[in-house]
Amino acid sequence: MPQGFSFTVLAQSAGGRAGRLVTPHGEAATPVFMPVGTAASVKGLTPEEVSGSGASLILANTYHLMLRPGTEVIRRAGGVGRFMSWDGPVLTDSGGYQVLSLARRRTIDDQGVRFCSHVDGEWVTLTPENAMEIQGALRSDIAMALDECPPAEASAEDHEKAMKRTTAWARRCVAARRLDTQALFGILQGGVDPSLRKRHLEELSGLDLDGFALGGLGIGETPEATAEVIRAVAPILPGDKPRYLMGLGTPRDIIRAVMSGVDMFDCVLPTRNGRNGQAFVLEGRINIRNARHAEDPEPLDPACRCPVCRRFDRRYLHHLFVCREMLGPRLLSLHNLHHYGDLMRTLRRAILDGTLEEAAKELLSRPDKEEAES
Repeated sequence: MPQGFSFTVLAQSAGGRAGRLVTPHGEAATPVFMPVGTAASVKGLTPEEVSGSGASLILANTYHLMLRPGTEVIRRAGGVGRFMSWDGPVLTDSGGYQVLSLARRRTIDDQGVRFCSHVDGEWVTLTPENAMEIQGALRSDIAMALDECPPAEASAEDHEKAMKRTTAWARRCVAARRLDTQALFGILQGGVDPSLRKRHLEELSGLDLDGFALGGLGIGETPEATAEVIRAVAPILPGDKPRYLMGLGTPRDIIRAVMSGVDMFDCVLPTRNGRNGQAFVLEGRINIRNARHAEDPEPLDPACRCPVCRRFDRRYLHHLFVCREMLGPRLLSLHNLHHYGDLMRTLRRAILDGTLEEAAKELLSRPDKEEAES
């Protein structure tokens, strides 16, 4: 166990766990949602605004930061947290997702991955060893092992190969750890086949890992298949270590995953959708660009007490988007992060009170309408 890192389960209810994650840069109460700060910035928001939403832990991306501003710039700044003036813990993704997302601009073999940089077109190599070296320079509290993430339509043979390679890479990441204060999480692959996922867990469980993540979901498979994998695999991840669901995160996804024992979440939805005019509210999701909001004096969500809902109404927010004022995307992103923060606090409180089943039933009974753009 790294210095200054610990995880304790404090209570359980209806399959959910409330815990305390301690890192060298602070604590996070779990279940926890991590806003995505890919390039050392939660887009459009200051660190104070992010922490004010209830976020205690954020995510940054190794691949993007190694390209720009560059590993050495951040090393000399004292790490990614100090670089971006974020006082809390940081988790860094290894860059393995780019194995999938940049499929037409990369080559992969057992040694690692070669990418054609989207910044300058230069070829860049990412191996388990330099992924750990870079994350050590970033001084994140939690590093992710490099993994291979096959596409949703991959064959069973391709998933088998990716599992074998991901296990080998995780073993090399363990051997290449640079910081005695940095936790290392492994990533389970196996597509939508629970038996493959369970077999991959058996392989990874023998390694010196401090947490386990479910990767390779939300990339094109059906929602039903995703839910089945989470229900089957999340509860059997090691109970004394954090369980992390990577990249998935509608509110309903989170509620159901918490009931399967997941502790940690990240997703771009709150900020990306906010930048595009979509707000998460009690009635589902609304599109503030729509004409029906042009003269609406109500806040985004009358039940919300965030700074946006306390001060601004829908007609003003609609105006900002119509006029392409940058304040509009900022305010909706901030509201959405508060919406997610409120959800995590509600779920955690219900677990501590032993009422998660009832709370989840009430939350899932709420409308889930998504207002189309018109």
